[in-house]
Parts: sequence; structure tokens; C-alpha cells
Amino acid sequence: MSDEIKPNLFAGASPKLTFIMGVATGVAVVSLIGFVVALATSGGSEGWFKLGQKGDGSKVAAVNNNSGNNNGNQPAPNQPPAKVNVPIKDSDYIRGDQNAPVTLVEYSDLECPFCQRFHPVMEQVMQQYAGKVRWVYRHFPLSFHANAQKEAEASECVGKLGGRDKYWQYIDKIFERTTANGTGFALADLPKLAKEVGVNESKFKTCLDSGEMAAKVQNDIKEGTSYGVSGTPTTFVNGTPVEGAVPFEQIKPIIEAALAGE
Repeated sequence: MSDEIKPNLFAGASPKLTFIMGVATGVAVVSLIGFVVALATSGGSEGWFKLGQKGDGSKVAAVNNNSGNNNGNQPAPNQPPAKVNVPIKDSDYIRGDQNAPVTLVEYSDLECPFCQRFHPVMEQVMQQYAGKVRWVYRHFPLSFHANAQKEAEASECVGKLGGRDKYWQYIDKIFERTTANGTGFALADLPKLAKEVGVNESKFKTCLDSGEMAAKVQNDIKEGTSYGVSGTPTTFVNGTPVEGAVPFEQIKPIIEAALAGE
């Protein structure tokens, strides 16, 4: 059986034309690869970081851009997610009216880009529903965000030394300044930021270096997991879970329903 002779795309072309066509083909391939990578790594308005598992059981990160496809793990359209009992703790730092009828408990990661994107939405909620909602921020640092655990501990040290308002100022400033995705805010700058919000820098360093707040942060993770949290940000609106960095227009009707007692 004789070998089949396959046609050459550039047969008969001049060396110059062959070179130009080769370059053009290479550029097209690189552009296609770049588009696919950008699509995979860019977060939509409802993106979030979620923990998955490899075949060996080890934890891996997965970016969920909430394209609207129901993968079987989410409620089907028109079926609201089941409410979860998420009680307020004495150790929580509540933002807003302490007796507000609607409580938003957010599980978040200070190095999560989606949490950073969602933070202004929650601030808008607090302005729009002043006196009607209260906001509780709890920690859910993901293991692949290298600085998130220590930053969470740092905020708790600030809360211990400076109280509720300083705690919230510290979190606001980290989200304002981090470039996110794991190491966006240098750990070496945490003491300086504590001093900036009005906390004694020396006492802060003692608290942070001792690791005394590590257990509290880990307890947040443990409790969040028990409530079904598997990624950040996850927010419970009077117990109704809202996953991802949803826009204000999407969380608003959920708050309105909570205010109506639904």
C-alpha cells in the first residue's frame, strides 16, 4: 500500500508568503488561547471562589462565574434556596442598627477578588436600608489565598483592641488597598494599617504574632461550613443564602422579601 500524499497548504507559495502566513497563523492561535484564559479567569458580576476536590481528596480552587447554568447543586429557577438558621454571636461585630429586622451574615475572604467586588454592594445596602438591616462579617479565608488567614486574624486583633468601629474600618481599608488573589496586601503592612485606624501598634503586633485569634477565625470557617458555605462570598439574608458577588439589583429583592416577613 503506497503512502498517501497529503496536500500542503503553502505548496507553491513563495518563501516570503509562507513566512507571513506562518506568523498570521501563530498570532491567531495565541489570541485564541488568550481569549480562553481570560474567559476562564475573569469573574462575572456574580463570580465567587469555591472549594472543590481533586480525585485524591485534596482541596482545589474553582472559579464560579455563575453563567446561569443549573449544575444540579443549585435550586432550579423559581425555587428559592432553603433558609438556614445562622444565629448571631456575642463575639460578632455588628454594623448598623443592632436591632434591625434584617440581618446579613457574610462569610468572606480578605484576599478574594469577588469579595472585594461585593464589599461596595454591601455598603450600598447599608446606606439604602439604614436602620432596617444589620451586617455581620465573618471570616472564611481560603487556603489558596496565602495572606487571608493572617489578615483575618489581624482584623480580630483590631476589634479586640479598638472595638467594633475600628474592626470595620480595618476591613474596609484592606478591601480598598489589596490587589487580591492571595497576597494583594503585604502582611508586613498590617501593623501600620492598625496604627492608621487608631489602634496601638505595639499591642497589635503582640496580638497578631501570638496567633491568639487564629482559633476564632478557624471557628468561623467551621461554623460557616456547617451552614453550607463552600465559597466566598456567601451571605445569609435572614437565613436565605446568597452565593457570589451579586449586584445590588439582585440582592435588593431578597432584602425586600425579608423586610416583608417572607
